[in-house]
Amino acid sequence: MKTGLITSDTYQNHDTGPGHPEQIARVSVIIDNFKKFNNKNILWKKPSIITDDIIKDVHDAHYLELVKNSFPTKGFSSLDGDTIISPGSKKATFDAAGSIVAAIDGVQKKEFQNAFCSVRPPGHHCNQNKAAGFCILNNVAIGAKYLINKHKYKRIAIIDFDVHHGNGTQDIFYNNQNVLFISTHQYPYYPGTGSEKEKGKFNNICNIPLPAGTNSEEYLNAFEFALNKLKEFKPEFILISAGFDGHVADPLAQFKLTTEDYYEITKRILEISKKFCNGKIVSILEGGYDLQALRDSTKRHVDALLEFN
Repeated sequence: MKTGLITSDTYQNHDTGPGHPEQIARVSVIIDNFKKFNNKNILWKKPSIITDDIIKDVHDAHYLELVKNSFPTKGFSSLDGDTIISPGSKKATFDAAGSIVAAIDGVQKKEFQNAFCSVRPPGHHCNQNKAAGFCILNNVAIGAKYLINKHKYKRIAIIDFDVHHGNGTQDIFYNNQNVLFISTHQYPYYPGTGSEKEKGKFNNICNIPLPAGTNSEEYLNAFEFALNKLKEFKPEFILISAGFDGHVADPLAQFKLTTEDYYEITKRILEISKKFCNGKIVSILEGGYDLQALRDSTKRHVDALLEFN
């Protein structure tokens, strides 16, 4: 089977203004790189058109209306101090959320074994009713709720290896026994959440906070805690919030991971997925702000997904 690569040209219209780290080129470098390799085992796919009902399984109805009405007709606006929007941001935002729906449906229909959604804006800092940290809708949370409500799964695992804690995703699923949320992240650091004490109502939140300067060996040793938690949970489907800003070259954080570490992280998740969910994995882009590191790390991430097929 193949690996799905879900993307849309609309990301190019989400203009965040000059000098903003969450820039158009983040997705361009990834897509151009995969086109260059022209791998026949990658199946390119567009996002699904996402309905309000699917979004409202995660986000408050009034927040969804606020978002829809917030996009300017010209120039720039902001949903919070970091989250800048422009006229083209609307389609990009809803396509990003629609990408994870398309990816899940593709895995369910056996169009491909697993998938990577190369989209922006990211999602994991956004909770039920608040944009934050470049995030407008919580894409991975929308995917998890879609798996539960549409496809009737009972045990969804979300693994977030972005260097920043996925506080929005944690908020959304804090009291949900059907979802295990695992996050490795630099701590203390933005957004300030993610201590080991935050465990969720059903012990379904697993935070692995790590200090600035964490290197490959230290990270991969700590990641074993995440994998052990995953084995205990026995997931039926795995979603990955794939942030690549733990890379040593990234300007927004202080981890010291290498490009090759993202292959290793992905491979370890895949090995567990074989035992419990037959490799059903959908990954979606979160952070990563050094363009070369992002391009190379996403390549190695997808290389691991392709090897499973």
